[in-house]
Formats: sequence, structure tokens, C-alpha cells
Amino acid sequence: MSIRRADSLGGKAAIVGIGATEFSKDSGRSELKLAVEAVRAALDDAGLTPADVDGLVTFTMDTSPEITVAQAAGIGELSFFSRIHYGGGAACATVQQAALAVASGIADVVVCYRAFNERSGRRFGSGVQRREPTAEGAALGWNLPYGLLTPASWVAMAARRYLHAYGLGPEVFGHVAVLDRRHAARNPAAYFHGKPITLADHAASRWIVDPLRLLDCCQETDGGQALVVTSVERARDLPRPPAVVVAAAQGAGRSQEQMTSYYRDGLTGLPETAVVARQLWRSSGLSPADIDVGILYDHFTPFVLMQLEEFGFCGPGEGGAFVAADALPLNTHGGQLGEAYLHGMNGIAEAVRQIRGTSVNQVPGAARTLVTAGTGVPTSGLVLGADG
Repeated sequence: MSIRRADSLGGKAAIVGIGATEFSKDSGRSELKLAVEAVRAALDDAGLTPADVDGLVTFTMDTSPEITVAQAAGIGELSFFSRIHYGGGAACATVQQAALAVASGIADVVVCYRAFNERSGRRFGSGVQRREPTAEGAALGWNLPYGLLTPASWVAMAARRYLHAYGLGPEVFGHVAVLDRRHAARNPAAYFHGKPITLADHAASRWIVDPLRLLDCCQETDGGQALVVTSVERARDLPRPPAVVVAAAQGAGRSQEQMTSYYRDGLTGLPETAVVARQLWRSSGLSPADIDVGILYDHFTPFVLMQLEEFGFCGPGEGGAFVAADALPLNTHGGQLGEAYLHGMNGIAEAVRQIRGTSVNQVPGAARTLVTAGTGVPTSGLVLGADG
């Protein structure tokens, strides 16, 4: 099984274009229009045209089908199209799917996209309101009657256990919020541009679900983001420095559910992230010491700390101190708490900018970036690197 050995995908594909709409609370246009704007912007960035594209990848939650985006964006025939499940956990897997298609010769140029009106339209933060009967819904049904109705409430269960197990207080989560907002304050594309916060601000923000406060929860955003993936060989002839896919992985843990995996042996970690971490380190031959920048999925601050621990950057219960010490540049775009909530796709774009040397919060000499996707659900991850 590949989960027990290194894979051979690394070094065969690269992200060569990134494009996004503005990030807002009311886009004033359809999700399809947002998707097409982002796709065209990413192709322009890559120096390619719609006629070059023969593959598209998106999320199962996206309302803009691949063939519709292709038609609206002027893309012709497609030889590859794919959708990844599990919400934000799909982000890095879209690039993995694109890289697999390119490496195997199924497609030459694949665009990954995500677009939604997640603030002015359907708000995921409002929780479960209506859904068709599914096996996943049945799992949620064991928890909904007890008031666990929203993503924040689902995460709060694990967050409370984490604090209890390590003798910590909820202020430890504030380090993530302050860090993200510090970077967002210097990012003109961020919704919270020019609006840093302090630990005192975090502590004063209102409770959402104990132990989570408002500033522990990501924002809700309208917008679109797209990424262009092609072979490393072709990338070298394009205008932008490529961000090579050094490793890519998906992961689901034992007894995995969507956000409510409460019947595992413990609630202080993220087993799905551990699966991804093992595969990324094994396939890339790298370790935490080799990473220059971390772009960690931050829908809720506690899960950032757990991700750092699962990837081996620090020990169990030490994530808050690790962030407070600025031991690794993290979420230099401002994250989903500070820049925008685009199901992690904007984080991948920031990892590309770090490799290119064009981030507004550029880390000097950044050559290896780690990117993670949504946690608490089956997830995915990437290691991106400079060519050569």
C-alpha cells in the first residue's frame, strides 16, 4: 500500500499560475462568474490561454461544474476532470489530482479552482440546516440532538479536551489569531488589511462555543481562486518561476468522521493529518527542519496547534508556545482568519508566492513550503519547492 511507502509523484508537475478575484463579503455576482474570473486570472499569470487547458479539478461542494466553467472560460475539449470530497480537506488534493494527471500524460495543463459566495450566499458557519439523507448525515445525527449544530461546536469538543489534557487555557489559541492578523494587516488583498489584533483583543472577543471565541474562528468570504498545473519541463518555458510539487498526499484516519470523530482513542490530535504528514515526509525525503514556510489550514485556531504537533514541528501540547516563539514563518498571507476563507486554495497561492519571492510578507530564501488542507475531515497536504 502506498500509505506505507514513498510514492514517485514528486518533481513531475508544478504550479505555474495563480489567480483570484477580490475577497469580499458580498461579491455581487454569481459563483460561476467568480470561478471564471479566477481561472482566467490564473491562466494570464501562467502565460497560457484557455485553449491550452485540457483538465479541470474542483471540490464536490462547488456549484460550478467543470464543463460549465470550461464553456464560460473559453476552454475547449477536456481529457480530465475531477472533484474532491470533504470540503476544505480537498484543497491540496486538487493539486495532487492535477499533478497525477500531468505526470501520467492524461492531461497537459490542469486548472484547479474553487469559487463560492460563502458570506452572501450559503454560510457554512450556520451549520446543518437541511441535507439529503446520507451515511455521513447519519453520523452527524448522533451529535446534532445534543446541540452540536455548527462547525465551531464540533471543533470545540476537541479543543476543550486538548486544553484539559495539557493543562492549558484558551488564551493559547490566541497566538494563532494574532499571528494571522499581523500578516493580514500587511496584505492589501486581505479582508483584514491594516487591522492587526493583540492577545488582549482575542481574550475580549465574544464566546462562540466554549473554549472558542470569535477570533478563533475563520471569516466567511465571497471569492474565487484558481491554480494552473503543468509539467516541470513545460513550466521552465513559462514566464513565472514554477512551484514544483515535491510531494502531495491525502489522508483519512481510523474511525474518521466529518468533524465529529469523537470515538477515537483520543481527541488531542488529528490522525488524518498524521497520515498526510507521514506520506509527505516519506515521499519528499524532507523533515520539519527543511521547511521554510508553513501555510496551515486555520478554519479554527486549535487545529493549527494540533497540525504543528502532528507534523513534528513540536511536541504534543507545545503548539501554542511554538507559534508564540515565531519558530516557523506561518500563514504569511494572513490565513483564513485574516485574508479570506477560500477553503484553503488561497493558502496554496501564498505558498507559490513564497517560492516565487513575491509575497507581501516574503521569507528570504524560501525554497520549501508546506501547505495543509482542512482538518477534522479527511484531508490533504503539499510540499512545494523551487525548481532545481
